[in-house]
Amino acid sequence: MTNIYSSPLAERYASQTMLELWSPATRYGLWRRLWLALAESERELGIQIPDDAIRQMRANLDKIDFNAIAAYEKRFRHDVMAHVHAFGDVAPAAKPFIHLGATSAYVTDNADLILMRRGLDFLRGRVLDVLRSLAAFAERWRGQPTLGYTHLQPAQLTTVGKRATLWMQDLVLDLEDVDYRRRTLPFRGVKGTTGTQASFLELFEGDHEKVKRLDLMVTEKMSFPAPLPVTGQTYTRKLDAFVLSVVAGIAASAAKFSGDIRMLQSFGEMEEPFENEQVGSSAMAYKRNPMRAERIASLARFVNSLEGNANQTHAVQYFERTLDDSANRRLVIPEMFLATDAILLLMSNISSGLEVHTAVIERRIAAELPFMATEQLIVRAVKAGGDRQVAHETIRKHSLETARAMKQGAEANDLLERLARDKSFGVKLKDLEGAADAKRFIGRAPEQVDEFLRDVITPLFAGHTGKAERAEELRV
Repeated sequence: MTNIYSSPLAERYASQTMLELWSPATRYGLWRRLWLALAESERELGIQIPDDAIRQMRANLDKIDFNAIAAYEKRFRHDVMAHVHAFGDVAPAAKPFIHLGATSAYVTDNADLILMRRGLDFLRGRVLDVLRSLAAFAERWRGQPTLGYTHLQPAQLTTVGKRATLWMQDLVLDLEDVDYRRRTLPFRGVKGTTGTQASFLELFEGDHEKVKRLDLMVTEKMSFPAPLPVTGQTYTRKLDAFVLSVVAGIAASAAKFSGDIRMLQSFGEMEEPFENEQVGSSAMAYKRNPMRAERIASLARFVNSLEGNANQTHAVQYFERTLDDSANRRLVIPEMFLATDAILLLMSNISSGLEVHTAVIERRIAAELPFMATEQLIVRAVKAGGDRQVAHETIRKHSLETARAMKQGAEANDLLERLARDKSFGVKLKDLEGAADAKRFIGRAPEQVDEFLRDVITPLFAGHTGKAERAEELRV
């Protein structure tokens, strides 16, 4: 333990890879790469920048002296200028040219766009890992009948595997959003102090075409499809809102999954993994709590509470920019990615180790299914020579009596036995039980699972052969 606060996302929840993505080393290494791309492009367009300057910049992209930077920032009270000077110290031939014509947002904004795009790529891999686990689960349990629920009340039967495809469908829609945003995310590019490119026009002695080419050249060097056509000092913060909406959508899908798992575990039908020596409660030794699913819910609530923040920030960026976005974005953007990474780690762990308790599921079906079989029971009675209206009234009367008995402690639903004993109904118990076979009530659920896995899920795995990274040890 130390006497300095450290974020739980770093200490307990997020993966090492996502932490490294948002680390100072990665961020400031990108700043140097952006300065290199700018200098290279300016040189290619005719600015006299020596070979040694480019060579020294390239050789020191990741040799960052954070102590020196801290000393510079204490002097200058400006983070970008601190890094400019520290980069110049290790690349002295480039010192006169680093940041030439640029404003701070050139490195800060463009680096943020690169980081968010990489973050989306990594979350995409995490989602695919979850889908792979859920696909195996859905296939295994494709035909296992289980109670469906509408209004959180027992409803028409579905299957355990079909329910898993509902969780998967949400993630598939999230992937479509990720792919669209990843594909269309623009670069800020090279726009100057207030977005007019005035400094670069001066640098190239009024040559508009060279200024336009510089913008496109740097954008291409940083592997973006296109720069924004126009910006103020910063790129429009609407881009943050777009990206963070996708991230929040993933968290919301996971929260829906976690809520279902928590309720199913409460019913006793399914349980999340539980380690051999895991403790469920410090006082109640018998407890087996859905703590992973609960943690997903907790982290997802945090992520979704931040989503609206991005639009609020965008709305108050007066004119060409204000600085009230800076401290806010330093917190919100990385933490949304880190928390969603943690959520998907948990979701992958749960989905790869879900336990299904068929005896409990079948017992719960048996308690409800006779009530759901009313229409089929009426048909059986009419086929046996009875009157439809009489059959309906007989079922209604016995259903109410059976429900009352169950509420008062009866161990089982004996509606079918009651009807078989009622001579006015005229159908034997064996025939009634045939009408109430659970597999008669699951519709096309097994076939829907097969079709969904074949037509939707399998194509998503093309080109994705394994885990997004080395396996992370889940810290629970």
